Amino acid sequence: MDNLVLLTIGVTLLCCVLAVTGVQTYAKGKAERAALVDRLSFAGQIEAATPGRPRRFRGVDRRLRGTALGRKLEFKLAATGLDLTPGEFFVYAIAALAGLWLIAASVLAAFFGPVAALIGLWGTNTFLNWQRTKRTERFINQLPELSRILANATEAGLALRTAISMAAEELQDPAGKELDRVAQRLAVGEPLEDALSELTERLPSRELVVLVTTLVLSNRAGGTVVSSLRNLTETLEERKETRREIRTQLSQVTVTAYAVPVFGLGALLLMNLVMPGALDRMTGATIGQGAVVVSLALYAIGFVVIRRLSRIDV
Repeated sequence: MDNLVLLTIGVTLLCCVLAVTGVQTYAKGKAERAALVDRLSFAGQIEAATPGRPRRFRGVDRRLRGTALGRKLEFKLAATGLDLTPGEFFVYAIAALAGLWLIAASVLAAFFGPVAALIGLWGTNTFLNWQRTKRTERFINQLPELSRILANATEAGLALRTAISMAAEELQDPAGKELDRVAQRLAVGEPLEDALSELTERLPSRELVVLVTTLVLSNRAGGTVVSSLRNLTETLEERKETRREIRTQLSQVTVTAYAVPVFGLGALLLMNLVMPGALDRMTGATIGQGAVVVSLALYAIGFVVIRRLSRIDV
């Protein structure tokens, strides 16, 4: 009987040890897998680029990147070049929306709290699109120099993959970083067409599409690319000057598009300052809330229409 008790205790202890070992092995494997996913993700890439900066909200970032929203946000952040992970941007955006809600509710009226949060939500997406557009414009301005470097490298007898790596080292951000990503993908065996197609998806522009098409067709046909790149360099220089002139001519229209909503907000603040509590009384009735919603919709339509009229594709 004593032997049976000792045997039972021994088997129980062995099972406990095996269970603890199994849990530790599982936790270690899960942590290694999460670390591998982090290194392969955009968050891991920017962390490798800035090793001195600690990353926050890793748990939120890991869960967010498992969703469709997180993947879309990660793609947009990669296009903007911001030094933020999807988790960090998500937490900061939520904090900003909550702050806008409280400020609008306290300064204007309680009705304007959720309205300000919705406007802030639209503003975060607009901010990302603006950053992406600005980075794309900077990349477009570097395209003539990029085309010239590729032409010189291929004329010297270097392969196109080597020429792209050399251009990534010589050019500054954003062209340098974007070409470095392309070079890394080419180094692991990804086809040239796929690597360059991802670049055009991340930074869409007609000039980049023309350059990528020229490189892909020349690489696929096996012909010389020097003369095509020389002609493309001159064309890109001319388009660069044309875009600069158009942007200068339309600067006043662009300022007007942003000034119109600011005037509306100023009118609300002035009304509440002259007649304290007027916004509370106005938004306390259904007809007043409807009038506010209609006016905000009209301001939004005016902003969109002015921006559309000032957008000229070259």
